[in-house]
Amino acid sequence: MDDHDREIGKGEDRPEIDRGPLRDILLNSLKPDTVIWDSQFVSMESHQDGWYLNFKNGTTTYADLVIAADGANSKIRPLISTIKPIYSGITLIEGNIYDAAIHAPKLVEFAKDGKVMAFGQGQFVGYGSKGDGSIMFVASFKCPEHWFKENGIDLKDKQQADQWFRQEFVEWSTAWSEFFRNEHVQLILRPQYYFPLDQSWEANHNLTMIGDAAHRMPPFAGEGANVAMQDAFELASCLTSDKFSDLKSAIAFFEADMIKRGAEATADTLKNSEIMHANNALEQMLTFFNLTHED
Repeated sequence: MDDHDREIGKGEDRPEIDRGPLRDILLNSLKPDTVIWDSQFVSMESHQDGWYLNFKNGTTTYADLVIAADGANSKIRPLISTIKPIYSGITLIEGNIYDAAIHAPKLVEFAKDGKVMAFGQGQFVGYGSKGDGSIMFVASFKCPEHWFKENGIDLKDKQQADQWFRQEFVEWSTAWSEFFRNEHVQLILRPQYYFPLDQSWEANHNLTMIGDAAHRMPPFAGEGANVAMQDAFELASCLTSDKFSDLKSAIAFFEADMIKRGAEATADTLKNSEIMHANNALEQMLTFFNLTHED
């Protein structure tokens, strides 16, 4: 990160890293066989003072403490809380293009190994180059929760995908269609949800959750992964501390703090979501970064 990056980030050091290398760093810090692969979680049942966990490969194991870190569509969360996520009013379409210099050369050249954020008419398109030569891009806009299904749009059909983009992003340059008609990209529909800021639940003595399972939120503030990693080390600190009389007390302390932090990050995310999808989004973002159109 250079001084210019620090300046537009208002003095904050916010280094970035691709998810793949970060994942490798975290995995390589563990002892061998800590992570057991090819064991997709299916279900679990309470047994004595712990849990039996069932996996898709047919295996079962017992755990005296379970930490749900299985993402926004967590299968474990319903055992902790029945609170449902709320649709944010924004739907996002995500795509990844590998060997992007070959398959999306014009947009790769435009990005110049950096990130692009484009705003217009309450809509957003963003993408960035990754270290492996791929591009991950998103296009988002405000619409009803089931808009794509109700309008019979199948994003697996490249012609339909491109037609959707040209119709809904009608004032945008046709250059963006390099993403949507691309034969080398799979588009993923992602309606954006979040959990209520005032959510709460009764702490368990042998079960808790972290990350998106606990505080799902849209990506428009870039806080989801940061909060999830903080959850992990805060929980580890509580579980290994000698100031708690039992596991339930440690988990209750952790969850109270986690819910508060998650709510603050979610509030920031929802605020950013509105800014980035406002009709004057570009002006607001330029003001945020202390820039002008000439910059």
